[in-house]
Amino acid sequence: FVVCMALLMLSLIKSILVKLGSSTGRFANATLVRLSDFLSAGYKKGVRPVKDWRTSTIVAIDLMVYSILSVDEKNQVLTTYVWYRQSWKDEFLVWNPEDFDEVKQVSIPTANVWVPDILINEFVDVGKSPDIPYVYVTHEGLVRNYKPIQVVTACTLNIYNFPFDVQKCSLTFQSWLHTIDDINITLMRSPEELSEDKSVFMNQGEWELLHILSKYKIFSVDNDDYYAEMKFHVVIRRRPLFYTVNLLMPSIFLMVMDIVGFYLPPDSGERVSFKITLLLGYSVFLIIVSDTLPATAIGTPLIGVYFVVCMALLVISLTETVLIVRLVHKQDLQPPVPHWVKYLVLERAPVLFCIHKNHRFCSRLSSQAQHDREGGLLGLGLPPSRDPTPPVMDNILQEVTAIRHFLEKRDRCREVAKEWLQVGYVLDVLLFRVYLVAMVAYSITLGTLWSVWQVA
Repeated sequence: FVVCMALLMLSLIKSILVKLGSSTGRFANATLVRLSDFLSAGYKKGVRPVKDWRTSTIVAIDLMVYSILSVDEKNQVLTTYVWYRQSWKDEFLVWNPEDFDEVKQVSIPTANVWVPDILINEFVDVGKSPDIPYVYVTHEGLVRNYKPIQVVTACTLNIYNFPFDVQKCSLTFQSWLHTIDDINITLMRSPEELSEDKSVFMNQGEWELLHILSKYKIFSVDNDDYYAEMKFHVVIRRRPLFYTVNLLMPSIFLMVMDIVGFYLPPDSGERVSFKITLLLGYSVFLIIVSDTLPATAIGTPLIGVYFVVCMALLVISLTETVLIVRLVHKQDLQPPVPHWVKYLVLERAPVLFCIHKNHRFCSRLSSQAQHDREGGLLGLGLPPSRDPTPPVMDNILQEVTAIRHFLEKRDRCREVAKEWLQVGYVLDVLLFRVYLVAMVAYSITLGTLWSVWQVA
């Protein structure tokens, strides 16, 4: 027994001499080294740092958005770069500053201390975040863990209002394992101060940070163990200027040119070719902008519906032009205009819709010309004679009569064609006004919706 005690005392003295030798070398006057040795002596980083196990460790967290890196509407993923801060009280990392040259805080490797297992529930991918290997510890045991994080999270993105959309994505911080009896969560700052803080946000990109809302919640999965969570709602708004200039303005210009095309004469083929060119140009425009529009499997943005309706309006305009051109096209075999069409289109419609009847004068002129021609042809007839008409004169009279019948038939066809031309002009004006009213109402509706969304 005496031998064993002597050996134990020798080993103890040896260890003391080793420690004294190490502290008397180049680290003899290093206060931080002595403090580090003091804090690490007997420290267990795998144990929650409380002396009374019934005491809950309160972790205060804070969040500041630095940049919006990308918004993937198709995959419903938001990538942000945030400054995340958390602090808690470690009861085993406490010292008296007077014993260590008034040192009140020191940096310690993160791997050497206990760190709470607080994660973000919406994580879908590991971002490229820089590794911060140290934490700050004060003499009262307050541990501060500050680090930047690239957050790739799932977010329900609503693209219906694109490009005047406002997105609201949440970042939920909670302990993955510990219940509220072990770890509780609180905010470092007040919710109002957190909501209005945009001091570190890079405000030159596509997205604008409106505010950050916070909400504390206690929940239970099996009605037995309760967990604490802190949810941050990051509210961002898209800047629509780029999409307005590159998407909306070209479409508006093409629709304006379609309206201008109605002023081309309907009895010429230029209007048809002009509107076909516009339709082809709009088709090419949609092919170009198809990659710019966001696409999801659950919805389509309103601007996509707007483009489809504009394409439909161009098709309707082309169809109306084809029908009017077919109606006013001069043909010798056209039937006369029905009386009900004359009454409704040529008499009632111009009065009700204030349409100028520009072609009646031409019609009266043609009728007068026809009467003059008939009088001239009648004047060619020879006066009646008691003598029998010579055979030569009979042949001449038959030829003149045939010419007269031909001219009368041609004049009648021209009159029918002119009446159909009048009908075509009146219908063209009516359909143009209906088309214009529909387009104006559609534009006002969309403009009002987008204005409300942009202000909101």
